[in-house]
Formats: sequence, structure tokens, C-alpha cells
Amino acid sequence: MNWQELAEKMVQTQIAARGITDERVLEAMRRVPRHLFVPEPHRNEAYADYPLPIGHGQTISQPFIVALMCSLLGLQGDEKVLEVGTGSGYQAAVLAHLAREVHTIERIPALAEQAAQRLAELGLENVHVHIGDGSLGLPKEAPFEGILIAAAAPRVPQPLLEQLNEGGRLVAPVGSRGWQVLERWTRRGNSWERETYDSVAFVPLIGEHGWEG
Repeated sequence: MNWQELAEKMVQTQIAARGITDERVLEAMRRVPRHLFVPEPHRNEAYADYPLPIGHGQTISQPFIVALMCSLLGLQGDEKVLEVGTGSGYQAAVLAHLAREVHTIERIPALAEQAAQRLAELGLENVHVHIGDGSLGLPKEAPFEGILIAAAAPRVPQPLLEQLNEGGRLVAPVGSRGWQVLERWTRRGNSWERETYDSVAFVPLIGEHGWEG
């Protein structure tokens, strides 16, 4: 398989063609070897236009959704970012090329350990993997200029909003367990501005400020 050729085709036909124009995001999507984050039985589908199972009832998101969520953060390269829901580690790897420092939380230890190993093998030293309830955020590392929630919540967890720095952005799928809408929240002092984007379908955010397991 010519993985680089497949990655370039993915960027051109699935991402750029749908309106993602942030060159930093497009380049990050080219650079991260998505196939290394997909289990062997589905590896040949790694660059396809749909999510794939990664075990433990979790998925690696569709490439376009990864790119869209990253672009909505509007990262310039000097930010400290929090990701909730590490999963395979793929989105954290993309964020590693877009931000100065990335902290990512996963509630399933086996997934967190696998992701940490993949990220280390790729030499992404600016990503730190944590095990815990992502709906609580990571207070000891706050504040963050960007927060990305890669699981569906009935509402944006208040602890995560409060861990945003002034002007910081949070992107999350919000809605029911079946379907959600992507929301972007921007902190303005002690209030937050909310914008809505595409309809999406994510696995549920399990935790104190998410869904019950």
C-alpha cells in the first residue's frame, strides 16, 4: 500500500474538497500516518471516508471530522490544548503538529497505554496521555487555549468551560446518544459564546459530567 498517496488523496477529496482551508490542518493530516492508529483488520480502510472500530466499543473518527474539529480550534502553534477522549491517539497526533503542548485524557487504560506507545514511537514528545474521567478536565494543567471533546455529551461539561483561557475555544459534539451537533464555545471573561456547526454521531462521553456508563 502506498500510504502517502492514500493520505494525499484523503486530504484532497475528503477534507479540502469539503471546505477545510486551514493549511496547517491540511498539512498535519498529511503528516500523521493514520494507518498506524487503525487495528490490523481494518488497516486497509485507514484513509477511507468513515470512522473505524478500535476496540473497547470506541472508534477512530472520520478524517473530515478530525480536520473540521481541529480547524474550529483555530490553532496558531503556541497553544496548550486539552483533548478529551484519546481513543487511538490519532487526533492527539494531529493536534501535536498544530499546538505547542497537548494533554489528552482517556478513561479506558488499555486504549490510553496503546495510544501513548504509538505517540512515543512517532516521536511526538509534546503529547501527554492521562487516564481518568475526561468530563472533569485536567485542572492541574489548566488553563487551555483549546479544548477538543472527542465524545458526545448531553451538554458541555462546566468544568471544561471553566478550564478555558480567556479567548480560548472548546469544540464538542453535543446532543443525544444517537446524534449531536458540533458546538464551538469561546471564552469571554466569565461568559462563553456558542456557535453551532455540522450534525455528527460520536460515542458517548462517559463520566460525572457526561453520560452514565
